[in-house]
Amino acid sequence: MFKMKILSVLFLLAALTGCVSSNYYVLSTAPQPATTYRYVNGTIGVEKVIVPKYLFKREIAVAKSASQVTFLSGASWAEDIDEGLTQRLISFLQKKFNKPEVYNYPWDVGEQPRIKVKVQISRFIAQGDRVYLDASIQLENMRTGKRKAKLFSTTVPSGSSASSIVAAMDRAFDRLEEEVAEGIRRF
Repeated sequence: MFKMKILSVLFLLAALTGCVSSNYYVLSTAPQPATTYRYVNGTIGVEKVIVPKYLFKREIAVAKSASQVTFLSGASWAEDIDEGLTQRLISFLQKKFNKPEVYNYPWDVGEQPRIKVKVQISRFIAQGDRVYLDASIQLENMRTGKRKAKLFSTTVPSGSSASSIVAAMDRAFDRLEEEVAEGIRRF
């Protein structure tokens, strides 16, 4: 009985030590846009943002070279990055167009959205003192079938610490969100 209590206490301490030693980060808080656009007719639907497989791990990935990826110890994502980025994009578009009718796929509304947004990220990683974000943006008018696609690429200065990398990733995704909103406005 005494051994069981000691083992339980040791297990609890080990678990707490592991939790305390890690820093958790999110990218899912949408910024308030500096400018907003006029109302877009109809609803906007956003498919889940597609991310590279190295972002599915909870640890934050960094590139050591063009072909080598490592993970920062003690720095983890607090959420699934694809779901967090999708919710962030939805929230940003709601703010940018001053429109609550921006929905996640599958659409939980009575009618199909007028514009469908699909973002596929092919590279979103720090290498050296920079964060790289490459993506494709696809817009589709669900009523007419008209489509528009665009490649997006940006590089943002970062440091080597986890917090500076996450801050740079946040700024890079800010730029992607603005590009998506501009595409919708012109579509």
